[in-house]
Amino acid sequence: EPLTVYVCHCTDCQRRTGSAFGMSMLLRKSQFEVLVGTPKVYSFIEASGRQRSGAYCERCVIRLWGESARTPDIMYLRPGSLDNTSGLEPVGHIWTRSKQPWVAIPAGALQFEGQPEDMRMLIRAWRERVSST
Repeated sequence: EPLTVYVCHCTDCQRRTGSAFGMSMLLRKSQFEVLVGTPKVYSFIEASGRQRSGAYCERCVIRLWGESARTPDIMYLRPGSLDNTSGLEPVGHIWTRSKQPWVAIPAGALQFEGQPEDMRMLIRAWRERVSST
């Protein structure tokens, strides 16, 4: 079970995905296992100066996950890389001040103009949604 699923509208995610946003599914690294293949690890420095790393499939060149030094036990899985993405409706949207004007955020979704001060708000929202279904 993921900790949460959210959409990021920051310009870094827009650039990296070649799209209007990036989607992330937070997981504890201890709950994750690669079953087939050996992902290629990469690192880079964001425009903000923050160092990030992650992994991609060397065969199909799909980004699989990201990592941050600030949260070493958490990984940011790219849910579009999963075989089954049904049921992964995001509970929130971050960096909405840089979202594309044609993107419509669903009613009831959490919204943050920038980086949330506390990601636990998104985690709580996910838990509440899961427990009500």
